[in-house]
Amino acid sequence: MDKWKTTKAEEQRERRRESKDNTLKLMMGLLIAVLFITLFNSLRLSFVNGALENMNSALAAQTSLASSGTGSGQGQTRPQASATSLPSVPSVVPTGIPKIYGPELKINFDDVSAADPEKADATIRALANFDQRITLEGKQLERYINILFKMNKGISCEYCCGAPAIIFADGQPACGCAHSFAMRGLAKYLLTNHADEYTDEQIQEELGKWKTLFFPGQLQLKAQVLKDQKIPFNYVNLASNKYRGIEQGKSASGSGMVGGC
Repeated sequence: MDKWKTTKAEEQRERRRESKDNTLKLMMGLLIAVLFITLFNSLRLSFVNGALENMNSALAAQTSLASSGTGSGQGQTRPQASATSLPSVPSVVPTGIPKIYGPELKINFDDVSAADPEKADATIRALANFDQRITLEGKQLERYINILFKMNKGISCEYCCGAPAIIFADGQPACGCAHSFAMRGLAKYLLTNHADEYTDEQIQEELGKWKTLFFPGQLQLKAQVLKDQKIPFNYVNLASNKYRGIEQGKSASGSGMVGGC
């Protein structure tokens, strides 16, 4: 009888141990299942986020390509990497080698760009040197004053300084900006070396092209305003003082000033 009771108790203890083991195994299985589901959901979420990022990058690249356009060659305009968002007016920034004086001076419109500040500054200095080296007199000085001060109200560096023009009425410098030195230098070079090949307005137009390179964002905006007001586009209307301030009150986007002030 005692032996039977002992055997019965041992069987009960064995069943309790088996029950505990089964419970432990079940809990371990549930824990493993929870960990697996958590890991699976984490990987799936990571995959979805990665796919969304790739999609957004592709859409951004397509938008950039659609807005940039293409352009090359002498006398054309180049699209800017950070082009202003004015869809109805193509880029007004000149490109290529200027006729006549470009090959002589080994300068290129493409050398002045926000993408390469060092080359831009070097090109501006190359033109500015002529302002220091050349002294005009007589007929040449009269034309110089007409181009930079009188005709179309002259030309200024208004996005860098507030001077009415880059020279005074007597032909002396009125603005100390590097851009002004460059424009004055180019005007002096053309008047002393190619006076018979350029009219006063053509020289002012060449200065206007370089001014557009110096302030691409502001003059792109101004070109849009000129178009909206049905004013013919040319670099004299765009960059001289004839329509100075016409774009005031509007915000320019894209590249700002190129080269030091």
